[in-house]
Amino acid sequence: MQSRRQILASAAAPFVLTSQNRREKPNVLMIAVDDLNDWVSCLGGHPNGRTPNLDRLAARGVLFTNAHCNAPLCNPSRASLMMGIRPSTSGVYTNSQPYRKSPVLKDHVSMTQHFMANGYRAVGGGKIYHGAYPDAASWNEYFPSQKKNKPNDPEPQKPANGIPRGGNFDWGPVNVPDAKMGDYQVVDWALGELNRKQTQPLFLGCGLFRPHLPWYVPPKYFDMFPLSSIQLPRVKDDDLNDIPPPGVKFAKPDGDHKTVTTHKKWKEAVQAYLASIAFMDEQLGRLIDGFDKSPLARNTVVLLWSDHGWHLGEKLHWRKFSLWEESTRNVFTMTVPGLTQPNQRCSRTVSMIDLYPTLADLCGLPARKELEGTSLRPLLRNPGAAWDRPAVCTYFRNNHSVRSERWRYTRYHDGTEELYDHKIDPMEWENLAGRHEYHTVKRELGRFLPEVNAADSVHERGSGEE
Repeated sequence: MQSRRQILASAAAPFVLTSQNRREKPNVLMIAVDDLNDWVSCLGGHPNGRTPNLDRLAARGVLFTNAHCNAPLCNPSRASLMMGIRPSTSGVYTNSQPYRKSPVLKDHVSMTQHFMANGYRAVGGGKIYHGAYPDAASWNEYFPSQKKNKPNDPEPQKPANGIPRGGNFDWGPVNVPDAKMGDYQVVDWALGELNRKQTQPLFLGCGLFRPHLPWYVPPKYFDMFPLSSIQLPRVKDDDLNDIPPPGVKFAKPDGDHKTVTTHKKWKEAVQAYLASIAFMDEQLGRLIDGFDKSPLARNTVVLLWSDHGWHLGEKLHWRKFSLWEESTRNVFTMTVPGLTQPNQRCSRTVSMIDLYPTLADLCGLPARKELEGTSLRPLLRNPGAAWDRPAVCTYFRNNHSVRSERWRYTRYHDGTEELYDHKIDPMEWENLAGRHEYHTVKRELGRFLPEVNAADSVHERGSGEE
């Protein structure tokens, strides 16, 4: 198993689309997973991680080992991914902002709208957009409905973890069969769509909610990770001492981290997160097996992404909501018939802003000039190809982090900074921003900071999930 954040690059020989595939538009199976960090076996982020199905999916094509989200929270991350527009351009920075009320995104053509306009049938199920703001215009059909994008889950008596007043920051086994869980129902629906007779090329979006909080999954998944075997993340008690005030504010060390440690629930929380990942992986396995038996298996682009990462105590922080590696790094893999080769790993720093133009390119759709990303086709063909685009992640207005293959440079709204050298400091424990010898590094990375920092779009109450 790999060490924490070990990144391997494997160059692939160039591979071109066949003439047959050029004539026949490929289908798309897009799988979205909520709050999934690198605690998956193929990325080696945690020694207890167990994801055989995600691993076998990644082994079919290119696994991007250094992929990063556009924003470290659900709504702006998913909106920017599906729209191809950065949060700093749209003004959608938080979970309480309906993206269609942004002046920039109000009439913008989403990824699936672009596919629909070019002959595709686009259907979705589960969580693709942020739950509070489904976008009916982006789909021909949706499961469970265009207004309710996620099935309900059964819940145990709360708080299941014994921590009072924790809200959805809760976890514990729920004594039901898998079939009662929402993600199971979403996969069942997706399997039906894969076997449905198609008269148009299909874009199928399948959103899996776990491991999003609360971590309620059947007991067998908890049993896979005995507490005696759980390894906690490596943490420095003084890790925030060299962090600027905005970063400390985002970390909230006196919030969830203090709650977990005071109640001595750290191992239980790690167990529950791993159990939720294992449950997700089981549902993913059902989807892959059904896809392989379906009529669409031959000519379908298959991709899986998570919307951002997740902290479980690193930098004294929990959840996402930060500009550090645990929040920004996400899981991303793609398999493209006639283009990708099996068992390829790409260590280039890629961003989810590139997903919309990539899929449009692969499926022969017209390019859209307003999109802010670029096609990943060169890296899908050859994972070792030259690539000079770092990933940029934004959290609230004018707070950005630029991640290159070696460096992370963060600049907050007040001008304060962080700089980490991932070659020697993969845990981001030593902030180098104040040292004169790194002035040139900061200047070079600073060139990629967004020039536009749009004013906040409309906020409204009742944003749903955290």
